[in-house]
Amino acid sequence: MVKVGIVGGTGYTGVELLRLLAQHPEVKLTAITSRKEAGTPVADMYPNLRGRVDLAFCTPDDARLTDCDVVFFATPHGVAMAQARELLAAGVRVIDLAADFRLKDIATFEKWYGMPHACPDILEEAVYGLPEINRDKIKSARVIGLPGCYPTSVQLGYAPLFAGGRKLVDPKHLIADAKSGASGAGRKGETSLILAESADNFKAYAVKGHRHHPEIKQGLEAIAGYNVGLTFVPHLLPTIRGIHSTLYATILPEARDTDFQALFETYYAGEPFVDVLPAGSMPETRWVRASNYVRMAVHRPGNEDTLVILVVEDNLVKGASGQGVQCMNLMFGLPENMGLTHIPVLP
Repeated sequence: MVKVGIVGGTGYTGVELLRLLAQHPEVKLTAITSRKEAGTPVADMYPNLRGRVDLAFCTPDDARLTDCDVVFFATPHGVAMAQARELLAAGVRVIDLAADFRLKDIATFEKWYGMPHACPDILEEAVYGLPEINRDKIKSARVIGLPGCYPTSVQLGYAPLFAGGRKLVDPKHLIADAKSGASGAGRKGETSLILAESADNFKAYAVKGHRHHPEIKQGLEAIAGYNVGLTFVPHLLPTIRGIHSTLYATILPEARDTDFQALFETYYAGEPFVDVLPAGSMPETRWVRASNYVRMAVHRPGNEDTLVILVVEDNLVKGASGQGVQCMNLMFGLPENMGLTHIPVLP
C-alpha cells in the first residue's frame, strides 16, 4: 500500500484527491492537513466522504508527513517549495498541484507568481506531470509539478501537430480560446464568483496576459523542439466544473493533404485517458464530468486551411487531482488507470 499525505485538504482539488484516493485499492490515506480546520473530521466538512474517509484534519506539525511515501500539495502557490526539501530528504516523493515546479525559468515564475523561488535546485530536477508527454520521466521522478487545468487541455490538443518536430501548421499563430467553470478559481470568497455575478453570464478575463500562457508555451516548445507563438484567452463559464478549449491553427501549404483525424487517432492510440472522437463530433463538458478523461474532436471547416481542435476535460480531475493520481500510479509502478476508471456523470 502507498502511504499518502495531503497538505491542504479543504479546497476543491483537496477534496477531489480525497474522493479519488479513498477509492484507490493500493492507497492508505495517512494524513490530511489544515491549520484552520485542525481537529475537524473530514466527513463533517465534506459529507460526501462519510463512511469512506475517517481521518480528521490535523496541523502540518502533527501530520508526520515524513512517514508517508508520497505527499500531495493541494495548496496555494509557494507552499510546496517551502516544504519539499525536508520531505525529499526523508525519502518522500512530492506531487504539487500548484505552480511551484511547473515553470523551469525562475525569472518567468517570479514574474507571474510574484514570489522568489525557494528551491531552484529542486525545480531543476522536477518533472512536469503530463503523463501523455512525460510518462517515462514521471516513473522515476522524486518531484512532480502538475500542469495547470488550461495547459493540460491546450497541450494535449496541440501535441499531435508538433510531436517529434512535425511542421504541419504555422507555429507562430496558434490561438487557444479556453473556458472554465468557476471551481477553477478555487474555494474562496470572491465577488466575481458568487452566484449573482457568475450565473447566467459569460466573460473573458486576463486577456492582457495569464500565468498559464508561459506554461503552455514552455510545454509546446518542449514537444516541438522549436519556438511557437500563442494567443491564449481564458473565459469564465457559468458552470461549476469543466473546461472547453477551442484551438485554432493554420495548416501549412505542404501539409494540406494530411489526414488530421488519422494523425490524432494514431498519436493517442492506447492512451487510457485521451479519447479522440469520431470526425464531426462536438464534445461537451458533461461528457467528462467527474472523470479523468480528455475528449477531443478534430475539425477542418470547409476543408480549408484552418484546423480546429475541440477539447473537453474536468478541471478538477484530469486538470488537477486525477492527473496527480495518474502520476502517482506511474511513480509507484501501479497500473496507470488504477482508481481512475470512473464513468463520467451525465446528465
